[in-house]
Amino acid sequence: MLKEKQNLFKSAYLILDLLLTVFSFFLAYLFRNSEYLGLAHLMPISYYLILLYIVLPLWCFLLYFNKAHQGFRAQSFFQIIFPVFKTVFTGGLLLIGILFVFKIHTISRILVTLFLIVNLLLLVGERLCIKIVFQKMRQKGYNFRNILIVGTGKRAKAFARILNRHREWGMQVFGFVDQEPHFKENLIDGVKVLGFIEELPDILTQFQIDEVIFVVPKERLGSIEKSVLLCEEIGIKTRMAADIYLHKFAKISLEEIQGFPLLTFNPIPHPEGAILFKRAVDIVLSLVLLVFSFPLFLIIALAIKLTSPGSVFFKQERCGHNGKRFNVLKFRSMIEGAETSRDKLLKTNEMTGPVFKIKSDPRITPVGGFLRKFSLDEIPQFINVLKGEMSLVGPRPPMPAEVDEYDLWQRRRLSMRPGITCLWQVNGRNNIGFEDWMKLDLEYIDNWSNALDFKILLKTAPAVLMGTGS
Repeated sequence: MLKEKQNLFKSAYLILDLLLTVFSFFLAYLFRNSEYLGLAHLMPISYYLILLYIVLPLWCFLLYFNKAHQGFRAQSFFQIIFPVFKTVFTGGLLLIGILFVFKIHTISRILVTLFLIVNLLLLVGERLCIKIVFQKMRQKGYNFRNILIVGTGKRAKAFARILNRHREWGMQVFGFVDQEPHFKENLIDGVKVLGFIEELPDILTQFQIDEVIFVVPKERLGSIEKSVLLCEEIGIKTRMAADIYLHKFAKISLEEIQGFPLLTFNPIPHPEGAILFKRAVDIVLSLVLLVFSFPLFLIIALAIKLTSPGSVFFKQERCGHNGKRFNVLKFRSMIEGAETSRDKLLKTNEMTGPVFKIKSDPRITPVGGFLRKFSLDEIPQFINVLKGEMSLVGPRPPMPAEVDEYDLWQRRRLSMRPGITCLWQVNGRNNIGFEDWMKLDLEYIDNWSNALDFKILLKTAPAVLMGTGS
């Protein structure tokens, strides 16, 4: 497990462990008090809750001390469960010792024994389930990150093999970049060498790359500064074996993957817990909004169908996080086949830069004009949010043709999941030039917080109702 996510997962696993420990106590009590054992019934369960007051802080300390959540995904199953055995065994001895020292003889020793057995089985079972689920997800290709390795030497090859052996980490070697001019191979273990380091700008804009890892000889570290800063400018996370360069905004952290020390330069230095909370808010709010807007959904669909021939929905390919392409959903607001006539209207474009937009677009239908004025055409994008392709708040997803014309610094807006609304949306939208629009998106990325998202959502509501957000 990568270090930047360890604190979040450690906390989650610890909470889950403690919840299972509480459940173990109740399960052990029910089993001990059942008729199957043929023993005398216990006192009411409230009489034994003192055990939990002792066990929970003790287990919390022992799980932490035994490093029961250290490097979870990168460990073998034995390495994962051994700290659990130590925790339950040591905790059991200490628990019995505490009961003896304080002369708490009224607590059933059979109950304590059953609790320890059930707790051990549940904690081991929990880890087995988590490991299997995550491995299956990674092996099926879910949540993979495309890794570009700069370097073709022995260490670079060895590092790539480690990643390939551990698909459960979710890191897939997409290709290599050759730093050695004399290097002749086209494939390394079946993975393509995409070009030389001088071609890195073209490679990063041509392919969907999530991370770049520099594994180069020590004597060549000084020659890759330009390439590292290029990745930062574009907004792609970078890792390397050593050396530190000056960065404008990237957060630097040290990580290690099976003996390979890596310095990570993250241009999006946001806490994983905050990002997870943002995703949770996206799911809950988009689901609620879809449910409550369903009657409006039907009315709009009927209005589109009755007033113009063609489909109700409009799908368009857009670029999402790190350039990953997806189909954005909208209610159709133009005549059917409007995309084919776009080239004829390019001379009337009212936006600067690669973006195309005109206020009096002849392709917009009467119903479409109303939908656009109040941003109702974007309601289906809540489905994109539910699917994880978009967020409620974030830079608007651009079309691939627009991205092709971006300057390198402008590509950094792709380093965060796109959204339905953002600073540009609530600051005049069409009254802002392309350059200022890009700067607003980067300002949002650099200063992001869940509080900022909340403020933008509050400003979006009146902008939509007044028709100024279109």
